[in-house]
Amino acid sequence: MDKYINIVALNVPYPANYGGIIDIYYKIKALHAAGVKIILHCFEYERPPARELDELCQAVYYYKRRTGWPANLSVLPYNVYSRKHAGLLKNLSANDYPVLFEGLHSCYYMNNKHLPGRLKVYRESNIEHDYYRMLAQSCTEVVKKAFFLVEAWRFRRYQQIIGQADLTLAVSMADTDYLRKAFPGKRIEFMPSFHPGYEVTAAPGQSDFILYHGKLSVVENEQAALYLVRHVFSKLSCTCVIAGMAPSARLKSAIATYPHIRLEANPAEERMAALVKEAQVHLLVTFQETGLKLKLLNSLFAGRHIVVNKAMLTGSGLSPLCHIADTPGEMIAACARLLAEPFTPEETARRTQFLIPAYSNKHQAGRLIQMIYGEK
Repeated sequence: MDKYINIVALNVPYPANYGGIIDIYYKIKALHAAGVKIILHCFEYERPPARELDELCQAVYYYKRRTGWPANLSVLPYNVYSRKHAGLLKNLSANDYPVLFEGLHSCYYMNNKHLPGRLKVYRESNIEHDYYRMLAQSCTEVVKKAFFLVEAWRFRRYQQIIGQADLTLAVSMADTDYLRKAFPGKRIEFMPSFHPGYEVTAAPGQSDFILYHGKLSVVENEQAALYLVRHVFSKLSCTCVIAGMAPSARLKSAIATYPHIRLEANPAEERMAALVKEAQVHLLVTFQETGLKLKLLNSLFAGRHIVVNKAMLTGSGLSPLCHIADTPGEMIAACARLLAEPFTPEETARRTQFLIPAYSNKHQAGRLIQMIYGEK
């Protein structure tokens, strides 16, 4: 018997080049490979429709977001209310298949009376009120800071919608524990992010540069990149690369001061994959203990030595595979040491044993199918 599912995505999940979008795209790909027929609903936001999704889905529907100040005139989070669209409700009502809501941003119709008796799955990517509160703490622009604080308040109130889901998939073990306490009696399962790696491809060998990568327009990632430029990379003499989408003028200016620090802005997917593969050391830091950092999982599957601070590992269970450094001095020392150590085939094998099958897309797709349909 054919298995169908509606997936409601907060944005167009292609190209898969940042955070939650990577999780959504590779989840779609894994479910499609397992024979699930997908009806995809996605909101257009700074990304055009993608023909590549037609190859993976039975149908793809696109909806315009209601952006701008009118969408802020609500007690609902702006990121939720701006994704209210009558066409989405109409299309969801046209079938009786399970609905997977990707992130709180997509949950406007979670408890709608026109979707009675539907199996509803919520995919958690962050504890959103914590995430926006931390964004506010990191932000220096007054208006943006105020927006983040208001959005954090709204998301704290809105979080109760999770209680309407039949199944919640949490992205980290820490978030799983939090949600189980917040919603006792509800089914909350840990399911790590889906990602580009189908097998561990970390290449033995040695190169001469350190890499930090992420979506640089995100406040959290820009803060981390600036910290590394000022306190770590500037103290090293080797080549240091910062790669990612939409870097700010402030970050560009900070990097331009140092000839040995190179910015790769908006790299194509192939170029980013090459940087991840070739870097001798991945230096990944965060100051927000929220969700599972997908850049960490991607680096472990495809990259060499990984240096992280403790916040990057929160709730991940991945600490045995990483070198932990919390201060600039510790990061500098770890990078200097690992630049001189070739990455070995034994380390690749150890990662494979640790990450497969628990963190493989095929395994997680099988679990999800079993949870929703009761069969593999």
